[in-house]
Amino acid sequence: MPRHAETSINVVLGGLLSEIMPTSTVRSENTRVILDHPSWQPDILVLNEDRSPVVIEAEYQPAANVENEALQRLGESVADLHRQIEAAIALQYPVEIGEEHDIRNALLNSKITYSVFTLDQGRFPTSGWLTGSVTDIADIIRLVSVPQRAVDQAVATLEHGIDAAVPILSGIRSPKPAIGEWIANLLGMPNILQTHRMACAIIANAMVFHERLAGTHPNIKSLPYISTSPTFNVKRTILDAWQNILEINYWPIFAIANDIIEQLPADEAAQLLNKLQYTAEAVASTGVNNAHDLTGRIFQRLIADRKYLATFYTLPASAALLAQLAVAKMKNVDWADAEAISQLRIADFACGTGALLSAVYEQVATRHERNGGNTAKLHPIMLEKVLYGCDVMPSAIHITGSTLSGMEPSVQFQNTRLYTLAYGRQKDNSVAIGSLELLKSSAVMTLFNTSDPAKRTGSIGEETATQINTDIPDNGFDLIIMNPPFTRSTNHEGQHRNIVNPAFAAFGATTNDQSKMGDRLNQLGKQTCYHGNAGLASAFAAIADRKLKPDGILAMVLPLSANAGVSWHNFRHMLSQKYQDVDILSIAGSGKDMSFSADTDLAECLVIARKQNKKKQQKNRIRFISLTNRPANLIHAQQVGLQIRNIDATRKIEDGPYGGTPLTIGEHITGETITTPPEMNGEVWGAVRIKDYSIAQCADALKRSMLWLPRMKEPFYLPITLLKDIGEMGFVHRDIVDPPPRGPFEKIPSSATATYPALWNHNAKNETHILCTPDSQLRVRQGMESKAHTIWQTASRTHLNLDFGLGSQPLTVAFTESPTIGGRAWPNIVFKDPRFEYPMAIWANSTLGLISFWWHANRQMPGRATTTIRSAESLPILDFRTFTNEQLNSSKRIFDKIRDNKLMPAYLADADPNRALIDQHVIRDLLGFNQNIYQAVRRISQKWCAEPSVHGAKPRPRDAHSVI
Repeated sequence: MPRHAETSINVVLGGLLSEIMPTSTVRSENTRVILDHPSWQPDILVLNEDRSPVVIEAEYQPAANVENEALQRLGESVADLHRQIEAAIALQYPVEIGEEHDIRNALLNSKITYSVFTLDQGRFPTSGWLTGSVTDIADIIRLVSVPQRAVDQAVATLEHGIDAAVPILSGIRSPKPAIGEWIANLLGMPNILQTHRMACAIIANAMVFHERLAGTHPNIKSLPYISTSPTFNVKRTILDAWQNILEINYWPIFAIANDIIEQLPADEAAQLLNKLQYTAEAVASTGVNNAHDLTGRIFQRLIADRKYLATFYTLPASAALLAQLAVAKMKNVDWADAEAISQLRIADFACGTGALLSAVYEQVATRHERNGGNTAKLHPIMLEKVLYGCDVMPSAIHITGSTLSGMEPSVQFQNTRLYTLAYGRQKDNSVAIGSLELLKSSAVMTLFNTSDPAKRTGSIGEETATQINTDIPDNGFDLIIMNPPFTRSTNHEGQHRNIVNPAFAAFGATTNDQSKMGDRLNQLGKQTCYHGNAGLASAFAAIADRKLKPDGILAMVLPLSANAGVSWHNFRHMLSQKYQDVDILSIAGSGKDMSFSADTDLAECLVIARKQNKKKQQKNRIRFISLTNRPANLIHAQQVGLQIRNIDATRKIEDGPYGGTPLTIGEHITGETITTPPEMNGEVWGAVRIKDYSIAQCADALKRSMLWLPRMKEPFYLPITLLKDIGEMGFVHRDIVDPPPRGPFEKIPSSATATYPALWNHNAKNETHILCTPDSQLRVRQGMESKAHTIWQTASRTHLNLDFGLGSQPLTVAFTESPTIGGRAWPNIVFKDPRFEYPMAIWANSTLGLISFWWHANRQMPGRATTTIRSAESLPILDFRTFTNEQLNSSKRIFDKIRDNKLMPAYLADADPNRALIDQHVIRDLLGFNQNIYQAVRRISQKWCAEPSVHGAKPRPRDAHSVI
């Protein structure tokens, strides 16, 4: 038996938790604390005024009964508070702790195993145990004391109430249009339905906050109380109540809501307030007190001009993960010292809802509290000095101010560093481009508050200046964290087809304004990593690089194309040259599960890196982390972050096809990680969105002229080169058919006697065999005969698939019987030696060719691998220059055998007998390897087809069985 009883260890653990969580009350080994069960004696009970109670039950390993005891506590209520226990932790003490003389020291230096139970999500992890320190357990307690189910219910309730109130506000517009215009101007938004929803959200936010504040001050009465007054006038009573609140503080939350209500006619104001009062009471009944989380969750559904700004709400779990990893990289910060923290400068120059700033605030405050600090005293320091937020939308700044104020609602502070930045045509006829103006080298920026809500940046009063000189110096920030807009100036597809510059089409900008703003960004973005084809996100990355101190931390949500796009080359080069400790996180999953933001079906990545200090330059390897799924909740995110931070050694991509270092939560693998050399030239980073990193290791080996497959001890040499070394790509389709003077051709329906045949679009019926027939023809425009002749010289028989739908298309390369112009989907490959066309058609459509293309391509969309003509120039392919005449002749014979064989879509390559036949011809007949190597290729085909980025969650046919 251990020297110390479990009860003794529980008391010591309770004391440690009290030190780490000083704002909570921790009771150890108390009876009469569970309502209706006075004899029950929870090992540890953690109480917090604004959160749900959490119980810890603990036993020595093997702790056979501990989980049953934890489950028994769920759903019960704490006697004094009559509040339900919605989370319990089952904890296993190592037996060795009981043998130690100093229990406190033993607990602090031990790894403890535990599991978490919640009413809304059950057991976490679903199997196995978590392992962590006492501090990790304290962090879990903080998270589970805010139940996700209640938060989701509150969000749904709030949104439903806003939707019900909007028709009242919209109905005023017809008889009294000036009111709608005034509210729109107040918010800095157009007078449209989304603006009315935003106005209602701001009022609802204030009412929910009002309910939270009720009773915290003598003059703040609850909404139900003031509505029962015998002289009750809804509008006047609410405004009077809010004036009482404003005399205390809370300007970011109540000032603009107050202004909106003042402008409404009494009758409509009463209807609106009655509906939203009911909503506020319903939200309060969910038991979620941190109301600042709620409005931010729906803010992005309300924002105006979202189609142009391309802003997506960073999911709370994603924000928490990014903030945790970013703050963990901050070195030499004394988290116990509020004065030291006050010297930090942390910014989000595209702050939107403030989700990322809030997540960083939580991380900093938690570290301060862990080290004995007072988070209430830290609050004004964080808002007045540390946190910077900028956005082009005044309403966004309002929500951010509201969110941050709600962290410690009873604590007053002076003016924040939250700014609405000038955007669009200005009074002096110049144009401004919002936060992108920060690309200018400047120590002091002159910022303009463009509307009343931007002036309400403090908690105890109104900032009246409309022009502010503020210090946003180059090399001045310790951490910059952003989820910037992804819009591209050059995206003229779909809804942007008739827009001059989609990146600057927001807020009704004229075509001239859009052009001027685009020109300004191009000017400011010179000599940076900005590229118009990469979009605004690359410009914000350039801002971060300019503003970060040496040793400062870059933390961004970026499109996955940042890892592959040619237009992102300078960004990757910048990270390789100027940063260290680079982490790239992506998600292997498909659909919405491959992004870190809400409401986007495009894959994203998290980039966290430290800017190098020139005094101690160090070239570190780049670490890629591919998660199996997006973090489902805050607990999951916290554990993913811990796993990443605690990795001791990571397998290298050059180590061979053995997979990456697994990340495990309980008994489940939650992802893999691998490191790559610091790519100095900014080449494609393919190690993203991969579930099984052994495929990445095979693909990387291929790129380096090695055939190294699972179960192979040593690699074989395979001659690999880049496409541009033995051929070139044809013209971009816009150079062929765009209106004169650019395009010399018109595209018309195909003809058997076409002079200029073309393979233009994807057509499933036309693409089941390697040999394809042209689907269009081109007609020369009068007066452009010479240019048409130049383009025709690039006609060829091999055509590369730029937009490869792996779930529906089988071909990487299509072959035409005679030279044909390649169009939008199928540009030409023009080889210096036409004999290379046959081996290219075979190689590219083999398993190894598919994997090489996929590795090099952008996998931003589910089940799709895309590239561009310029990016394709660096596609790794077999070096056909090394082929003998016999190999080249053999390629022609093989092609003739397989050209008419029907192929399955690429995601079924492992089950396709004709694909297996191609593999056999490539591996055995062309390259001379044996049957074992052929079988290894078929095994890697199975692995590749199981990748979510390949199948895109498309169901696999029941009769699709692997072919070896």
